[in-house]
Amino acid sequence: MSFTFLTFAVSAKDTPFHLITQIPIKGQGGWDYLSIDAKNHRLFVSHSDRIVVVDTEKNQIIKEILNTPGIHGVAAASDLNKAFSSDGKEGMVGVIELTNLTLKSKIKVGENPDTILYEPSQHEVYAFNNRGNSVSVIDAKSEKVIATIPLPGRPEFGAVDVAAKKIYVNIEDKNSIVSIDTLAHKVVSTWPLPGCEGPSGLALNTKSHHLYSVCVNEKMVMIDSNDGHLISSAETGKGTDAAEFDPDLNLAFSSNGKSGTITVVKDLTDKLSVVENVKSQLGARTMILDPIDHHLYLITADFKPAKEGKRPKPVDGTQRVLVYGQ
Repeated sequence: MSFTFLTFAVSAKDTPFHLITQIPIKGQGGWDYLSIDAKNHRLFVSHSDRIVVVDTEKNQIIKEILNTPGIHGVAAASDLNKAFSSDGKEGMVGVIELTNLTLKSKIKVGENPDTILYEPSQHEVYAFNNRGNSVSVIDAKSEKVIATIPLPGRPEFGAVDVAAKKIYVNIEDKNSIVSIDTLAHKVVSTWPLPGCEGPSGLALNTKSHHLYSVCVNEKMVMIDSNDGHLISSAETGKGTDAAEFDPDLNLAFSSNGKSGTITVVKDLTDKLSVVENVKSQLGARTMILDPIDHHLYLITADFKPAKEGKRPKPVDGTQRVLVYGQ
């Protein structure tokens, strides 16, 4: 009896996402945004009163940057060898030298800067002041605030479209999204997000001009970034918080902290199609994509029992970054 063995080439695009490794962060307190400097293979973890810097090639901590109270996020300006941190408790943006990963100065902005983005074509940093209902625009070279743009509510995650000269940001308490003209430094459009309650995470597909907002009511909605009309929506999970989009894989992602899942969604031009719900870990609500190696980074910890109406507190020393890929 003879056997014929057939082999099939399996594309990385067709393989499921899975946990690759975990990186202990430890320490005390909670966290917020994860940020990536793909060029220099660094992950920035906003951890309580400090920034934990991880080498994404070695999956090791290489530095802790202190004196960033209430840190929410980091925006890397690799072309200027700088990064900028949103230090919410003191209403400041920190300026970090990327060569030696040291905090060199601070810039006064609005109340509780939260999401922070870098617009590379104009070398400007946008610090979104969550309680101040505004965005402070900083010249990244001179490190000075050059404009303050009023917003119609509390800003959450944002996305930069360099070619269109636009920045988009979700307005959490108004169930809407605004479009900001980066040349004029003003809001040019405000669009409702039908079926989306408490929009938080936001990702952008510059090729198809699609925006993906994720919502508290377990939804991802896809809208047109040109005129804001709703195209499609998809179910995600509980505790949805962050969104990412991988242009090479044509996949959008939603991290769902209360479900302990990552929803993977394919953009089919006129609709969204859920590909899979990847098991992650409870509490893993914030997420960032490395566009080079296509890894997803999330952070969580073990938690103490929650008091009624309160968010559970992490157990000290159990904080960890989760790395997912195909």
